[in-house]
This record gives sequence, structure tokens and C-alpha cells, in this order.
Amino acid sequence: MGHHPAEQARWWERPILEVLDGLPPDASAGTVPRPEFDPEQTSLAQRERAKAAELTAAGHAMTASGIKQRRQRYQRDGLVGLADGRSAKQMPSFGRAAPAVVEAMQQAIDETAEASSKTIGFVVWRATQILASREDAENVEVPSQRTLYRLFDRLATGTHATGSAITRRSVNARPAGPFGEVPACAPGEWMQIDSTPLDVLVRLDDGIAEKVELTAMIDLATRSLAAAVLRPTTKAADASALLARSITPETMRPGWPEALRMSRSVLPHRRLMALDERLEHAAGRPVIVPDTIVCDHGKIFISNNFRASCRYLGISLQPTHKASPFEKGAIEKTLGSVATLFAQFVAGHTGRSVGRRGRGLEHGPLWSLPELQGLLDEWIVIWQNRPHDALRDPDSPNRACTPNEKYAMPLESCGYVPAPFSGDDYVELLPERWQAINSYGIRINDRTYDDAELTPLRRQHSGVAEKRGAVGDPLRPLRRLPCLGT
Repeated sequence: MGHHPAEQARWWERPILEVLDGLPPDASAGTVPRPEFDPEQTSLAQRERAKAAELTAAGHAMTASGIKQRRQRYQRDGLVGLADGRSAKQMPSFGRAAPAVVEAMQQAIDETAEASSKTIGFVVWRATQILASREDAENVEVPSQRTLYRLFDRLATGTHATGSAITRRSVNARPAGPFGEVPACAPGEWMQIDSTPLDVLVRLDDGIAEKVELTAMIDLATRSLAAAVLRPTTKAADASALLARSITPETMRPGWPEALRMSRSVLPHRRLMALDERLEHAAGRPVIVPDTIVCDHGKIFISNNFRASCRYLGISLQPTHKASPFEKGAIEKTLGSVATLFAQFVAGHTGRSVGRRGRGLEHGPLWSLPELQGLLDEWIVIWQNRPHDALRDPDSPNRACTPNEKYAMPLESCGYVPAPFSGDDYVELLPERWQAINSYGIRINDRTYDDAELTPLRRQHSGVAEKRGAVGDPLRPLRRLPCLGT
């Protein structure tokens, strides 16, 4: 007989079955019951007395009534009935603490949801204050400090009551009940977009070293990074440009390894080339046309320009609930992966906080914004060939697929429809701007734009007094003009 309750239950099953049926469970075919356990010659009570005597003689003291009790429990509960009942007894979840003490501690923990982070000592002190304010405080025994600390550990598990305030608010914003997930069966069916500061210093045009913002979009079905752009400050036009980049192939650039070509990847390049000639010199990043984009309530994503761009491209925009970052958790995790797999390997990496930042970074070698954008675009192609833990085939759950492999799988059923994107389409995604047209043309951000089409409009009043006579979006001359230089 073993010491573990399960081993003891399995040990007792053999003698109990012999009492019930006359034969042990491992008896071979044709075995005849022993005379003292033969059901045709003895009663159930006689077999119980015989089994008790046999076990006692073998060194396991037992009475006939004990055998009867075990036999009844086995017939009622099965194998579980033979287990030692003492092992199934559980202590109360919160020990010997009174319910009033548990309620007070739970209230003190709940109060931390929107408050600034404090120590465990403060929460315990607050719980004692809540207990003291009760009408029946005299009848409630306050446990010792050690007991209150242990009670806090049990109740505060997973709440981040004394941790990061941002994480705590995010945890408390989660809805009750099991998590759900919207299935994404085809590339582009569900995509998520978000923007975050990139922990890298960049040398801007004016020579100042500043951090830039990363705006990226990910496809849920394949976990492909459809596009990503870096800007000193993200604007609505940048988010619209991200849409354009996601539906156009990523062209190979000088200096990129030949292994990054789409023709060298697992993507069916030859078959796709027959449908879309733009893929001839493309890198190994698939072209994904968004169907629905999930975004937060950032002003660049709910701006009129971004909404208009989505309407023009036939894309549905689905904002999340406010203060619900878990509703777009895929892009949140992906941006974190960019920080750990890309940003920390780049010169000028600052770390995610001031406490992790090195000294003199602004005086060291830094990339310019176009150079860093090129590095990021190259890294995205590498990301497409990196196994992703969220991409697993149900038939081979131990093998993680790459985003490119996951993109190639549903092509047979979903197909591929090229989405040509012309210069006029780019123009439609640009924001509206009112601008005076002078004899030299238009000057914006130290760039001069001019064209013969502007001749009738030079130094002319548009008739819109609110805009001081400037020419606005209805004519849209600015959007189609060449840049003459800076």
C-alpha cells in the first residue's frame, strides 16, 4: 500500500472487487473463486469477514465493518470512494480570517485600481481603517500583521495592486468572464494599427537628436507586419501613407541581401507574378489589402483624413472601446517585439525608461530618419521569415510557422487580387491644406512646388474669406505638383 491517496485507493480496489465478485480484477479467464469468496456459497457479510481476517493476518489490521464501509463507498462513488477522505479536506481559502476581515482587505485592494501605486503596508493599514469604521467593529477580531500580509498575498494575486499603475488599470478594464477572440481566416480580414515612441535617438535634419514615433499595422491571420513608418511626430497623413505602403510591394533596395527577395522566400512568387507584375523585384514581404482595421481612439486614427482614406480604399474602420488596449493586443505585443528584436540593436538605443538610458547618446553615432526607416523596412522582411509562437498548425502544434508560411497557406482558398495603386490614389490619401499661391509657386516645409497649372491661380483670391483667400482642397493643385528643391 502506497502513501499517496491515489495509490491507496487503487490498492484497496483489488480486495473490494474480490468481496463483490469473488475474483480479483486481474484474474485470468477460467479462474475459480476461492471457497471463502465464492458468491454462490457465501453471503456478502461472510466474504467481508473473510477479507478482514485475511488482511489482518497479512499485517493490515481491518474489521468486517471497515470492509463493509469501503465496499459501500466504492459502489456509490467508484474508485474515489476508496481514497482517504482526510486528504480531500481543504482549508478555507482565506484561512481562519473572519469574513469581515476578508471584505475589508478586498475593499482596500479595489481602491487601488485608479489610485497611485502604494506599498503593501499602506493597503494593510487601509484595511484596518475600514474594519475600524464598521458598526460592529467591536465584534471583529483584527488578525496579526503577518496574517493580514498573507491575506493580501492571496487576494491581490494578478491585480498588480502595488505594481505599475498602467498595468493595474489595464487589468481592471478587462471584462469579466472568459477571453474571446475574433477569428481571422484570411489575410487582411482583420488588421490592427497603433503608434508608439521608438526607443532610439535619431539625428534629425536640424542636427538635433530626438526620439521618433513608430506607426505600424499587423495582419491578425498571418501576424505579418504589413507596413511601418517612422516620423518625428505622427500625423494623420502618416497613417494614411501606412495604408498605401501595406497594399504596395516592398521593392528590393541596394545593399539588401539577395536572400530577402520574394523569389527566395516560401511565398509562391511565380504564381503571384502571373497576377501582379509589381512583384518582379519585390522583397519577401506579402502584399495585404486590409478589409477591417482595428485602432484605438488616438487622434490620428479617428481624424477625418484617416477615415476618408479608409473609405476611399474600401476599408472598414473599427475603433476599440476606450481604455481597452487588450482589444488590440496583437499590435501591442508586436510593437514590443520591435523594441526587443530591432530597436535595442540600433545605435542610439535609449531603453524604455530614463532609468535604463545610457549617457551621452546624443553625442554618439546616430542614424538619420531615412536611414533608420530603411533599416526597419529590411528588418520587417526578416521578421516575415521568423517563426511566430501564435502561428501554429492544429495538425502540427509543436511547430511554429513564420508569417510568410502562414500567408502562403490560405492562398489556395482565399486567392490573390492585385490592388494597383497609382499616383492619383496617393493624392487622394493626402490631407487638405489651404495655401496661398505666389509667383514662385508654393513653399511648404522649406520645399518649393510649382507647375504650369498654377498660372491662372497665382496671387488670386479664392473667394473664401474665412481662409483669407487661400486656395484650398476643392481645386487640389498642390497635391499634383512636382517639388523643385529646397
